[in-house]
Amino acid sequence: MAHVHAEAPFVPLGMAVLTVSDTRGFDADGSGDLLSGRLTEAGHGLVARCIVPDDVYRIRAVISEWVVRDDIQAILVNGGTGFTPRDTTPEALSPLFDKAIDGYGELFRQLSFAAIGSSTIQSRAVAGVANRTLIFAMPGSPKACATAWDGIVKAQLDARTRPCNFVAMVLPEAGRCTSRQSSGRAGAVI
Repeated sequence: MAHVHAEAPFVPLGMAVLTVSDTRGFDADGSGDLLSGRLTEAGHGLVARCIVPDDVYRIRAVISEWVVRDDIQAILVNGGTGFTPRDTTPEALSPLFDKAIDGYGELFRQLSFAAIGSSTIQSRAVAGVANRTLIFAMPGSPKACATAWDGIVKAQLDARTRPCNFVAMVLPEAGRCTSRQSSGRAGAVI
């Protein structure tokens, strides 16, 4: 189980939120509002926020623009992860990943099973790294976004989380993950 170590410093990240929806605007984007609020409450900075229709190329265009920015280290994408013909977020993102974070989707479905049972198999939550930028895609409901942020993403974007987190990957100056923090002895690198 991951633990937060108080002696390690918190490292704020620049983050972006992308809502994928054919119908929502900023006035009705509860999921985007939730994620923006959660990340700023955690101490990170909201650098960009956008809403795009369920369209592979429009999703890729925004993500491609954001992953080359030096001020964005993580992107939270909500919506478009289901099985309807218009749900194309995984297809849009997967080709952009330098590395997929397979465990994210697996863990999201495990956490979500407690709330919605076997319907969780209809979630195609995906995550990966593109140009040293973390990208986490989740379903578009506020409840699903809360599950993803509270149960997975928040801890993995906190440099104090041990034994490991993703901060050192996107900000090398933040230090390396180790399995142990002991007096003068480096732990095994994970």
